[in-house]
Amino acid sequence: MERKRTAEFAGSVAFGAWAAFAVLALVVTGRHGAPLGLDRSLLAWSLAHRPDVAVAVARGVTATGTGFVPYALVVAAGLVVGRTRRQRLVAALLGAGCLALGQTARSALMELIGRARPPQADWQTSASGWSFPSGHSTTAALAAGVVILAIWTRAPHGRTPWCAAVACWGLAVGATRVFLGVHWCTDVLGGWLFAVGWLGVCACAAARWVPRTWVLDDVPERSVTAP
Repeated sequence: MERKRTAEFAGSVAFGAWAAFAVLALVVTGRHGAPLGLDRSLLAWSLAHRPDVAVAVARGVTATGTGFVPYALVVAAGLVVGRTRRQRLVAALLGAGCLALGQTARSALMELIGRARPPQADWQTSASGWSFPSGHSTTAALAAGVVILAIWTRAPHGRTPWCAAVACWGLAVGATRVFLGVHWCTDVLGGWLFAVGWLGVCACAAARWVPRTWVLDDVPERSVTAP
């Protein structure tokens, strides 16, 4: 019953996040990729608040949102969740698969929507490809979500601060994309919504079809027989 409730909750979260993502994508495509007022305002703010130290820190944070770091985090999360060698292997593969397939789906959507990035003269770091949804924001949010699920599953005490710290990292990567001028704010918001939706789908599928003993210890209930 608990797995069923988990699957239903994850499915509901996925539906809500992707419904919001679909609305945002329709707004973006309906405007032919033109930035919204909030997009212009936040880009203008970042242009006016770029001391060298802040730019250097932002570049460092944004670099963790792609490449080796996200995959290292989800693999580490799998090692935390599992108790036996098989459990660790399966959990690490599931986490890496969730991230890899999510990146692939996001890339396909980015090509389909084809939104242009902000003017290149405003960039403070390198970037390539289309703009919506933000790749770094999506990847970091997916990795953060997998790690949070692992911490929440395995750490019965003191997990809230750790989960909050991981969530702040995921959000910070997205914020740096706007601060560094390579994405519009709605690109980042779209990446976050897509990531939440994808994580919901993966969590729903795992709760329904992945045997519990593949990832977690299965402690059977002991029957008590009256003498």
